[in-house]
This record gives sequence, structure tokens and C-alpha cells, in this order.
Amino acid sequence: MRVRDFLEARRSGEIDIQDFLLKVLEKAKRIQERYQSFITINEDTSGKFGERLLGLPVSVKDCICTKGLQTTAGSKILEGYIPPFDATCIAKIKAEGGFILGKTAQDEFGFGTFCTNCAFGIPKNPLDPERTCGGSSGGAGCITAAADFPHIAIAESTGGSITAPAAFTGTIGLTPTYGRVSRFGLIDYANSMDKIGVIAKEVYDAALMLSIIAGYDPMDSTSQKVPEEDFTKYLEKDVKGMKIGVPKEYFGEGVDERIEKLVWQKIKQLESFGASYEEISLPMTEYALPAYYLIAVSEASTNLAKFCGMRYGSTEELKGNFDEFFSRVRSKNFGDEAKRRIILGTYARMAGYRDAYYLKALKVRTKVIEEFKLAFKKFDVLAAPSMPVLPLKFSEIEKLRPIEIYMMDILTIAPNMAGIPMISVPAGFVSGLPAGLHLMADHFQEGKLIAVAGAIE
Repeated sequence: MRVRDFLEARRSGEIDIQDFLLKVLEKAKRIQERYQSFITINEDTSGKFGERLLGLPVSVKDCICTKGLQTTAGSKILEGYIPPFDATCIAKIKAEGGFILGKTAQDEFGFGTFCTNCAFGIPKNPLDPERTCGGSSGGAGCITAAADFPHIAIAESTGGSITAPAAFTGTIGLTPTYGRVSRFGLIDYANSMDKIGVIAKEVYDAALMLSIIAGYDPMDSTSQKVPEEDFTKYLEKDVKGMKIGVPKEYFGEGVDERIEKLVWQKIKQLESFGASYEEISLPMTEYALPAYYLIAVSEASTNLAKFCGMRYGSTEELKGNFDEFFSRVRSKNFGDEAKRRIILGTYARMAGYRDAYYLKALKVRTKVIEEFKLAFKKFDVLAAPSMPVLPLKFSEIEKLRPIEIYMMDILTIAPNMAGIPMISVPAGFVSGLPAGLHLMADHFQEGKLIAVAGAIE
């Protein structure tokens, strides 16, 4: 059943919500046994399910706080942490009658491209269980692709963590403008780049959920005062006359030619609908990846300092001095990738290195933003492949070095670093494996993305 069919059936009184949710929980548990999409499943189906969502099941990435439900950010160091409050986006979903189905698996604190760094089980791709769902919102992509019931996933992206799982699972991944959705209640990876968004089966579902979770929040200092709106109305818009930029750097070395072919077919399809396209150059793309990782690990090492065994999550017997205690807790409960990024970030922020690395990376980021701004003076949207490769087998990922894994983010880093909105839509299949088309727009132009994505769908 599609989301819009469920909402219509609920309004007409055709669905008994308690009976429906109990059946959904049974199905979710079977999916969990097979694919490991969740860290925690919510067994409590009590509540008022009125307003706009009417009891629609909504899964939540495990780095977003949910009152009364374990929230771990995929890390052992937060195992057992149960927030006493809801993140702003979760409060909005509950106010509109959404049912929180559970907390989805993710790379620890968002550190990963393939969701293989989760401390509580690695989600498997429902299209081929030997392959990755993408990361770091892998569980969100997994449950969305696997669910045969109406459902929408709340996910989060820092450098491509919504786009990657959407591309690898053949779903819709909508990453909004930085500041469009409140980050209050989000367990940070990199404060200046984290964005809460949506993974869904249809563009309508993503547009509906963005309409609910977007809006200004005084609890978040980065939240922007822009008007709230119904994003589903953009699905009625025509793409005729729209101008599409196609950056040549996004079709370069390392991008699978079969994915390129599918993406070009979709661009030509938009042309047949009355849009026009032009190839362009975004030369700063080359420098975005190293700049992103310097900024991201620097912010991450700062954010993770608070996870030390004193206030919440895992702890140890308090003996020895504080440094010894903190080291024991953190060594035991952080995974290898988290430790790697903490060390890299701490190094980049040290006296003598901050100017040489971190501040230069911030200047590169400014150049990246300026380059996008210039492009959007001429074009409504930019189009590119979502990911450079098809979903890899876990056996292939094991052979990759960390730097090779980081390079997989080459197509998503620049737009995420610039804070612009983007959407990944299915571009087609190669040997039964999905590929994604990535659409990017200027800040707060999500409506254009939804219009173009809807036309393709």
C-alpha cells in the first residue's frame, strides 16, 4: 500500500489503526531478522494518531533523539541511552499523528559510506543481501526498500548519507537545505554540515514529510526563518522551460560508465519534457573532498569529546585519574573508524596545524559555495550521478583502504559541504542493481527539486 493510499483509507475509516500497526510490527520484525535494518523497534503502539499522518509508520535514524526509545547513534558508547525528550523533527511528526516504528541502523556517529561501521549489526541490501545499503543512513534505505507497508524514513546527511543509501536501494533520498530542518535533538557528527532529511519510496512521500519537519526552531541556532509550505504542491509543476546544468567533473574518472549512461537517459527524458540542459564545469569539485574531511573530522573530534563515560551511555569503574578513566571508556566503546576520525580531527586542530589545514579547508568551502551560487544564477538544477559505483558486495568493501572508501563520496561531498538541497531518484538498473540520478538546487529551492524529481518519476 502506498503512503497516499493509506492516508485516504484512514480518512475514510477503512483502517483500524491498532490492528494495522500490530501487523506492521510483525512485518518489521521479519525484515529485521532478514536484513538488520533496525537497532531498536518500538513495541508501544499507544497514542493519538490523528492530524496529517494518521498513524503512518515512520522510522528514525538512530542519531536523532526519541523520547523513551534507545538512541545510540550506532555506537556502543551510547548503548542504553534513552533520551528524556524528542528532537524537534520527531515532536513535529508525533504532533501530526506519526507512529515511530523504530530506530534504524547507521554507521557509528555517521562515520561511513557503506553502513559497515555500526556497532549493532550491519544492514543488508534487500535487492541483494550480499551487498551494502549505503551509509551512513543504511538502515533507513534498507527498511524503505524492504517494507511492503506504507512507511517513510527520517534520515540524516553530513557528506552524502541520504543520497548514498537512496541510490543503493533504489529509493528517493531528499536532503534539504542546511537550516531548513531543525537539528535540535540530533547527535552531531559535524555541526556545520549535518542535515536531517527523508528517504521514501515516492517523491510525494518525501515532499509530504519535508512539509511536516521543516520550519524555524528557536532551539537551534542554525535554524533559518523561512516560510513553512506544502512541498507536495510542487509535484503539479511543469518542468517546461527549466534549465539544467550538467557538471562534467561529476562524470569523470571513477564513475561507472553504465551509471553515466542511465543518468544521461534521464537528462534526455527531461529535455523531452521541455527542459533544456548544458554541460558546465565546477573546477572546485577537485578540492572539495579533502576540505570536507578536514572540516568534518575536526568538528567530529570536538563533538565526541563529551562521550567519556561520565554523563550518559557506557561507563567503567571510576579508578585511576580522569585521563586513564576516559581512555578506558573510549578505547573500549568507540569503533575503529570513530577512533581514526577523532585522531585525525584532533591533529588538524592542534596548534601549528590549525592554520595549515583546518582554516584553509574553510576557505576552500567558501569557494565551493561561491561556485555553486554562480551556477544557480543560470540554472534551476544541476544533474549528476548519485554515486560513482553500484552497491558493492561486503566482500569487496573489506578489501578497500580507508582513503578508497572516502573517495566514494566524491559526488556528494561538494553539495553537502555547500549546504544546498539535493534529491536522489532512481535512474534505472544495471544487472538488477539500482543507480541514482542526483539533482541539486540553490539554497531553499527544494520545490524545484521536487518538481523535476516528480516529472522523472
